[in-house]
Amino acid sequence: MATFLQETQTSGNRRIWTWSCWVKRCETGTSHSLMNTRGSDDDRIQFHSSDVIRILLNGSASSFLVTNRLYRDVNAWYHIVVSVDTTQSTAANRIKLYVNGVQETSFSTENYPSQNYDTFLNNSNTMTVGGVTGGAETLNGSMSHIHYIDGTAYDASAFGETDATTGIWKPKTAPSVTYGTNGFFLKFENSGSMGTDSSGNANNFTVNGTMTQTIDTPSNVFATMNPLHKGNELGSATFSNGNTKHEGTTSGASYPYTFSTLAASKGKWYAEFKVASDATTTMIGIASGIADGFLGANTSAKGYALYGSTGDLFTNGSGSSYGTSLSVGDIRGVAMDLDNNKLYFSKNGTWENSGDPTSGATGTGAVSITAPADNGRGFYHFACGKAGNATTSIEANFGNGYFGTTAVSSAENPDDGIGIFEYAVPTGYKALCTKSINAQEYD
Repeated sequence: MATFLQETQTSGNRRIWTWSCWVKRCETGTSHSLMNTRGSDDDRIQFHSSDVIRILLNGSASSFLVTNRLYRDVNAWYHIVVSVDTTQSTAANRIKLYVNGVQETSFSTENYPSQNYDTFLNNSNTMTVGGVTGGAETLNGSMSHIHYIDGTAYDASAFGETDATTGIWKPKTAPSVTYGTNGFFLKFENSGSMGTDSSGNANNFTVNGTMTQTIDTPSNVFATMNPLHKGNELGSATFSNGNTKHEGTTSGASYPYTFSTLAASKGKWYAEFKVASDATTTMIGIASGIADGFLGANTSAKGYALYGSTGDLFTNGSGSSYGTSLSVGDIRGVAMDLDNNKLYFSKNGTWENSGDPTSGATGTGAVSITAPADNGRGFYHFACGKAGNATTSIEANFGNGYFGTTAVSSAENPDDGIGIFEYAVPTGYKALCTKSINAQEYD
């Protein structure tokens, strides 16, 4: 079922308005609408299927912008601001687009509305967020800090600022703006009422479908599976639930796998993988760089994985006895200690091979791994996939607190308090997210 939000506007300023949101794409090559308001035609802000940003006023008529720049990053959050003021005498000032605080000026199509043009917004029409009126072009991804301003044209600095320490563009959590009659602020902070307006206007939205609250935010990005990396072109795979679910299809010797979007060069890191279907063909572990192979007999020298059918450890193209087999519903924990080059696996909270992830250089029950720096790339990713002729589904929790759309029941946290897991996180280990990585790298 398509998931999107809707709210019917009242009469407001049809010539001057601002839209600001943070969005994380989970899929490329598909059109995703961020905002749509339909009258006799429609106004729309979207990622087009060609991976450009497209702004339409009056649908496919003459008033629209299409960027030259492509937006294909499925790991980062984009801050998109569209500022409209059709009363401006200069055509190029009637629609302005900002991405991550910088005004976009390079367009493949650049058609501005006539002066004093009336848009469909603020005219008793229905606004759809995260899709198009009727349920098409629904966003496969996440949105945060959505502001809509009725009657004022703001630039990006009203909603974001550069972090003095990191130099990264970040959201202003309480911007000083005037929302106007139809304005709203969607924080998504109430999981039981995701359409709540926090602007003070009570312009609350109706939620269509099921929305999942995430702690992956513009201020702290968590690892996900990487849909841009489906293995060494041996097979295909599909990704869903914010790229935390990987499904490898049946196709003879087609054994797809994927890596986490984030990686680490030092420190101690923990993740969990739940088997949703066909546990026997699963391969779960880590890999360094973009290896030529990860699964079974194709496992590279910098890839380490347990085979679901036997629990055997595979690395460098061969397997050896190590752990226990998996069944559907089991959760495989993976703890990588890059300070001591040790790797540990658990099954439903019990460490395989009597392992102790806190044993440091001793490496009790550990798999010894090659130092990541020896690879030349210097980073290890979490990795998973299938190594058999079956449809295998694996759901990852990199600390976001969900397997698929189901929240973990135990809510265990790492030492730094960042991340939510099903089982207790070993002392000293962290979730693979930007805040924890930055703390480790600058330590």
